[in-house]
Amino acid sequence: MSALWSVGAGLLLLLLWVRHRGLEAVLVHHRWVFVCLFLLPLSILFDIYYQLRAWAVWRLHSAPRQHAQRVRHIQAQVREWKNEGSKRYMCTGRPGWLTVSLRVGKYKKTHKNIMINLMDVLEVDSERQVVRVEPLVSMGQLTAHLNPMGWTIPVVPELDDLTVGGLIMGTGIESSSHIYGLFQHTCVAYELVLADGSLVRCSPTENSDLFYAVPWSCGTLGFLVAAEIRMIPAKKYVKIHYEPVRGLQKICEKFTEESKKKENSFVEGLLYSLDEAVIMTGVLTDEAEQSKINRIGNYYKPWFFKHVEKYLKADRTGIEYIPSRHYYHRHTRSIFWELQDIIPFGNNPIFRYLFGWMVPPKISLLKLTQGEAIRKLYEQHHVVQDMLVPMKSLEKSIQTFHVDLHVYPLWLCPFILPNNPGMVHPKGDEAELYVDIGAYGEPKRKQFEARASMRQMEKFVRSVHGFQMLYADCYMTREEFWDMFDGSLYHKLREQMNCKDAFPEVYDKICKAARH
Repeated sequence: MSALWSVGAGLLLLLLWVRHRGLEAVLVHHRWVFVCLFLLPLSILFDIYYQLRAWAVWRLHSAPRQHAQRVRHIQAQVREWKNEGSKRYMCTGRPGWLTVSLRVGKYKKTHKNIMINLMDVLEVDSERQVVRVEPLVSMGQLTAHLNPMGWTIPVVPELDDLTVGGLIMGTGIESSSHIYGLFQHTCVAYELVLADGSLVRCSPTENSDLFYAVPWSCGTLGFLVAAEIRMIPAKKYVKIHYEPVRGLQKICEKFTEESKKKENSFVEGLLYSLDEAVIMTGVLTDEAEQSKINRIGNYYKPWFFKHVEKYLKADRTGIEYIPSRHYYHRHTRSIFWELQDIIPFGNNPIFRYLFGWMVPPKISLLKLTQGEAIRKLYEQHHVVQDMLVPMKSLEKSIQTFHVDLHVYPLWLCPFILPNNPGMVHPKGDEAELYVDIGAYGEPKRKQFEARASMRQMEKFVRSVHGFQMLYADCYMTREEFWDMFDGSLYHKLREQMNCKDAFPEVYDKICKAARH
């Protein structure tokens, strides 16, 4: 009884404090209070629901039977839109706050919302080494499903909540991308419902123009209803080698050298300042030295980027064996390093041991509860950007990030970019090695101004024939956007498939200069 009185007294004091400071002030300046008391428990409930649902669906084998019925329902909604006179653009009915992107899209309020409830793994074909999934299947769900069967996918983008549909219609990358390319390059077929309500399958040999135009199109060519993704055999561990490197030129040389080695299953760099980094290389293995196994995904473990920083501070190399699924989602618990700005004490050992099992809060819930004040604060004083630049421009790119943003750590992830048709490809006729530079956090540059600084950054990326990931805020004009991306195939198909009255152009959907 005394415990209940203590809890009640604590809650009363908290409410009085919130009333004194004002709810908005607490949410902006002490957001951790709201996150720890409300969002973390809600996030656990979300996870439990979706895990139980995925288990039940697979055990009852209902997903394949219901898939065709659900697709027919989507087709019926599109035909209904046509019968109503095609007066508004169409978009998916999934609420904007459920997406991992921090961008706030207001178009869902004015567009015809098509409900797409497709979130199941449909088929694992071991003979073809292909998994067929619905678009709302998440990376956490997919790896949990495949790994016990001895399979994984070649490119497993970091965060658990990233969906297959988002990674295809946008893009996705992982530290294995120097071998396999972007997420789209591991897909072998897509199934879409088009503007006329028809269902179409496309692959490199069937409706190939559509297959190459879908990635990066952000749902403006049709509604994705299924995808087939390559599988590779899974192994128990990733043997990871940590190497601190100092001096920007040496960092770039070492990172480029390791990225060219196909014997490295994984390559990743964390840049902690302009001239300090840790370069990590990994190989898949079934054998491990027991004394060097690090189950980094356990809730009480240090956040991965903090763990890596220890090698830099100690100025020593190291080798560890990380269980494969822990490695694939190594940045999930700390949302890379974004969580330190929300829960400043989140990596404290006491917090990890007592509450780490509830971390991280769902990004979707963070978006839903952020409010206008926090949204504006983040927009003006926070950066979440991934810029894809040629590896040969790495040193110049890091210097530009330092001058224009001054955000650390920076994430470095190499990838091979094949010369395929579509919106994103190298300038020449051959495949080229690129690198994703990820900047997530509060810029320390004096007099940082979001629009002016990002436009300067976008201009630089265009000058080296790089690309900006479209989940983030984009400040380019229409002409600048289509200077960065190759729209020839995309515009041709929008004309051929009568998309202009059905879906907005990708620029109008994602760029701040066009959104309303």
